Amino acid sequence: MATLAPDIVLTPAAAARVAAIAARQNKPAILRLSVEGGGCSGFQYRFGFADAPEPADLVAETDGVRLVVDDISLDLVRGASVDYVESLGGASFKVENPNAASGCGCGTSFSV
Repeated sequence: MATLAPDIVLTPAAAARVAAIAARQNKPAILRLSVEGGGCSGFQYRFGFADAPEPADLVAETDGVRLVVDDISLDLVRGASVDYVESLGGASFKVENPNAASGCGCGTSFSV
């Protein structure tokens, strides 16, 4: 069963954006964050919508929206927050990860 993860945070701005996208796509408001090998710095963040949490997922909830992270990825993003930012360069989900030793200009790749 999924457990509540106090050590990863979904900001209210990110929760609102997930809720809006999920409503348009007629999907549950569940955002999945995972970490994969690759990218220009060694690891990269992947976002997608989930129909339901997996049994081993950790779940953070903000304003009724859930962020789910598998237990392997959680080791690399523990203590992080997921935000939604809009700037002149565009709008995107952004991970503020205290475990990242360095990142890159794209904002989706990091090393530990």
